[in-house]
Amino acid sequence: MKFAAMLLASVAMLAACKRGPAGPAAQEQTAQAAREAREFARVQYLWRAKRVIDLSRPDGWTSLVGLHWLDPGAHRVGSGADNGIRTSMGPEHLGVFTVRGKQVGFVPDALVTVDGKPQIGATNLRIDSDPQGASQLVFDGGKGLATVIERGGRLALRIKHADAESRVKFAGLQYWVGGRDWQIPAKFIAHPPGKTLPIANIIGTTDHIPNPGMVEFERGGKTYRLEALDEGEGTLFLVFADRTSGHGSYGAGRFLDAPMPDKQGRLVLDFNQSYNPPCAFTPFATCPLPPPENRLDLAIQAGERDYRKPQAVPHDPARQDPPTEG
Repeated sequence: MKFAAMLLASVAMLAACKRGPAGPAAQEQTAQAAREAREFARVQYLWRAKRVIDLSRPDGWTSLVGLHWLDPGAHRVGSGADNGIRTSMGPEHLGVFTVRGKQVGFVPDALVTVDGKPQIGATNLRIDSDPQGASQLVFDGGKGLATVIERGGRLALRIKHADAESRVKFAGLQYWVGGRDWQIPAKFIAHPPGKTLPIANIIGTTDHIPNPGMVEFERGGKTYRLEALDEGEGTLFLVFADRTSGHGSYGAGRFLDAPMPDKQGRLVLDFNQSYNPPCAFTPFATCPLPPPENRLDLAIQAGERDYRKPQAVPHDPARQDPPTEG
């Protein structure tokens, strides 16, 4: 709540310092400014709280512990040393995955469920490009989750685990000061229907993503444009880099979800809600990178700052730990 309290305190100080008649009109103006500040603080607080909850869920991005490519053929998977694909967490022998084209078969060697049902014999797993989404292969009593994803025409096994160190030791988020002046009116400029934009990702492949148009906005008397992507979420997805990238913000850029424009092509870009890609929290994500068109000559000092991973505490031989009972 520190964020909201600081905002409200600033508004109160400004109102107290304002010179001029304290008549009904001035009082109403001050009250309206206070209401708007409270609403801004409330919306940003709720957005930030949801962001932390989503990241730190048992199946959130901080739980991602593995990305293993599945070439054609059979692959024995598990944490044991005798597996062809060795996972960092989970049972010694999870099972055998067999790839034929885009078909992935699975035979379990451990207690697992697939899409919520106990799996004993062989089954086929859906991949994430399937209209129904990827099959959910759950192990370790509900702590582990495996899904098959497709990136750059290749299949991979994505592993999440609730006991991942990156989740258990999640250090929280830090933000630029930002403010209401980073809620910027913008204009949507549509592209011809069906246009796509090649988007490279951090693993070295390129995806062609629907690119319905660009958004144009002004800051400091200059005009800027960002190419918008549509991933079927009902929003415009912006992947951008700016002058803070690598200088306080995550070096590979940030994301922003913007509302769809109204009938006149108007929308608001709230850069206070710019956020880090999953790659800021785990080395096993497949994050898209900003296209050249979205590298702004502008320092956007709003939204999430670079994630600071917790530092390991060095062992001090002189420190005596209390004895454990038992």
